[in-house]
Amino acid sequence: IMSTLRFKALETLPFKDFRKDNSVEIPAKLSELFCKNVFSEETMREYLTKEAFGSIMDAIKKGTKIQRHIADQVAVAMKDWAMSKGVTHYTHWFQPLTGTTAEKHDSFFTPIEGGRAIERFSGNMLIQQEPDASSFPNGGIRNTFEARGYTAWDPTSPAFIMGTTLCIPSIFISYTGETLDYKAPLLRALNAVDEAATNVMQYFDKNVTKVTPTLGWEQEYFLVDSALYQSRPDLVLTGKTLLGHSPAKGQQLDDHYFGSIPTRVMNFMKELEIECMKLGIPATTRHNEVAPNQFELAPMFEEVNVAVDHN
Repeated sequence: IMSTLRFKALETLPFKDFRKDNSVEIPAKLSELFCKNVFSEETMREYLTKEAFGSIMDAIKKGTKIQRHIADQVAVAMKDWAMSKGVTHYTHWFQPLTGTTAEKHDSFFTPIEGGRAIERFSGNMLIQQEPDASSFPNGGIRNTFEARGYTAWDPTSPAFIMGTTLCIPSIFISYTGETLDYKAPLLRALNAVDEAATNVMQYFDKNVTKVTPTLGWEQEYFLVDSALYQSRPDLVLTGKTLLGHSPAKGQQLDDHYFGSIPTRVMNFMKELEIECMKLGIPATTRHNEVAPNQFELAPMFEEVNVAVDHN
């Protein structure tokens, strides 16, 4: 059956002139696209009052609390900016213990009296949400019929737009405060590293007040034609290769490493880099990896929390 499916897939593959039909145009300056879909520091300067901008920057750099009236101003600014880009919904985007991300989309749409409606987004909505979290991994600390999961805004990682949704990076905790995600422990670890490293650095330089860890991740990935992918139940169901030959381990395929990038792959990479730039991901490196159809994308180093969200 597997061989028949593969032959059928090969017969139906859309063999096109990829140089012509799938070409992707990149602007002369990628920097023009950078953070286009991110509520970045530059965007905040434009949309926030001086007081609100200063408060947010203090929260990001010093960990100070954000007052409720400031949160209201930030929420309105986020909504206005997002709606100017065609956004209709928002979500607290978080990283539960499932190994992937999670999101619940809510609309800005709010009915009011007189059979009318407006778009509304308040500080309360920005700061905290209560998704139905009963089915996320929780280590047995609560009953499955008790949702009691809360997401809380992480202002140190900028909000961004995906499609028509404003994504707000958040932590995820239980009703009693237990951590139920990967972001909250990371933020605590970064705070601990900052305190310990700053104490050490002040032995040498009393002017050092903060230490910021950085991370430069890289993504290695395989590209598989959709028709061939659909013919492999192991790839579809598990995302892994469970059938076939064992991989080469002795550098037999080193001629593919850093080799010339095929046109079809290059078109994919261009499109990927354009979307990365819009989301503020500083992707700078692309190349062939060792295995057939394996490739790599690598950005510049960033602050760890932001780098993890970008990854």
